[in-house]
Amino acid sequence: MLASIPLTDDEQAAVDDGQAALDQLLERLTDLPTPAGPTPRQIGIPATATLLPIVNVRHGHT
Repeated sequence: MLASIPLTDDEQAAVDDGQAALDQLLERLTDLPTPAGPTPRQIGIPATATLLPIVNVRHGHT
């Protein structure tokens, strides 16, 4: 996925450094206007991410 989607330095840090970097990125984006105009803060979207648990990992056939 990283090869096909160009990421900003902040986005790459969120991928590489985990939850702390992701939280910092989301906080910075809170006041950045969306394509429709209002910011996430104005819309009322919290600056947090909910991580889903990994419940099953499947490996390819050997």
